[in-house]
Amino acid sequence: MGIYQFEDMKRYNQSLLVAGIIIIAFNLRAAITSVGPLADAIGADLGLSSWSVGILTSLPLVAFAVMSPVAPKLGNKYSNEIVLIASMVVLLAGIAVRLIPMPVFLFGGTVLIGLGIAVSNVLLPGVIKERFPNRVPLMTSVYSVAMGLVAALASGLSVPLADNAGLGWEWSLAVWGLPALAGVVIWVYFVKQRRAANEVSVHYVTASDVRMWKSRLAWEVAVFLGLQALLYYVVIAWLPVLLQDYGADSGTAGWLLSYAQLIGLPASLLPVLAGKFKSQSFLTAGISLVACAGIAGLLFGQSSIMMVASVTLLGIATGGMFPLALAFLGMRTYGAQQAAELSGMAQALGYFLAALGPTLIGFLNDMTGGWQVPLVAVLVLSAVMTVVGYGAGRNRTVEDELTDMAWREKTKAAD
Repeated sequence: MGIYQFEDMKRYNQSLLVAGIIIIAFNLRAAITSVGPLADAIGADLGLSSWSVGILTSLPLVAFAVMSPVAPKLGNKYSNEIVLIASMVVLLAGIAVRLIPMPVFLFGGTVLIGLGIAVSNVLLPGVIKERFPNRVPLMTSVYSVAMGLVAALASGLSVPLADNAGLGWEWSLAVWGLPALAGVVIWVYFVKQRRAANEVSVHYVTASDVRMWKSRLAWEVAVFLGLQALLYYVVIAWLPVLLQDYGADSGTAGWLLSYAQLIGLPASLLPVLAGKFKSQSFLTAGISLVACAGIAGLLFGQSSIMMVASVTLLGIATGGMFPLALAFLGMRTYGAQQAAELSGMAQALGYFLAALGPTLIGFLNDMTGGWQVPLVAVLVLSAVMTVVGYGAGRNRTVEDELTDMAWREKTKAAD
């Protein structure tokens, strides 16, 4: 093969790899974001209370927390590509199980969906670090935009597919298995390609370094990731219901949720901007304050104008905070090994924290019969997120803190 043919093939494979990453990203939210607009229909059909419906959004986050430390081990043992394929198969199985209109299958399928998404969630940054080592901020933004775009479509199309297309809520949710099927197909190609070239997948160590849990910066990154995820999934689970209680019909509420995610897509490029600054503290705190303003708008105003303005602010904030949190996993660490350790810690702790959100808000709504108390609770948590986010954005790495800690311990022991 000539040098030009080789370069053409290399560019082709790189383009196909970008497509494969984007297709995986398509699957990281859609099976969850499609539930919120149909929450009332699902609850009415199966006789579920508000807090029970909230569990449908919380269960995947529990799975994220449980699987985050496990996923790197699986990637180490079987290769990232094979485990990504397996995660898509598990996701497809969960979507299929959820077709059976009984609570046990609805919740069981949701657990499988969470497990499948969790593994891809953790491994995809590692794949990007391996395949695009010099373009991590750019590729993080690319797959964040792809994830947000399909998540928004899933929210907006759920009710029309269920009602206008006559699919019902079960098949409306099942539509989002198609990207998972595409993911299986394209990543099988990459497995075959790697084997044909006798390449060895780059392995990343698992999150086993207990020192990471002693780092204040690592905790700030983890809590920021968790609180921004809590806010996002509270919005996904309850914003349509809240808007309907404020007077919007179900279709409008679903499209407003879709709009919130679409308006946030440009903010997904924040990692590219963040990489130009030594410190991201003010950028992170600023986008967190935008979220606070959006929640306050829903708390103090129920007019159509205020609803749209609040949804816009929430969309911009949630669209920007998630890719920033992902970028911090690399920006606050030194090397792939430490990035994997922080990723395992942050996603395990962060998503456990996030899992409490939708169920807590549903419980508070049931107890108080309104949205004032739940919104105050979310506003307080968002204020905490602002403070923690400022710390997570400091121009410092976990290695700096661990080195300083070791030096202080050594000095203390010498004295």
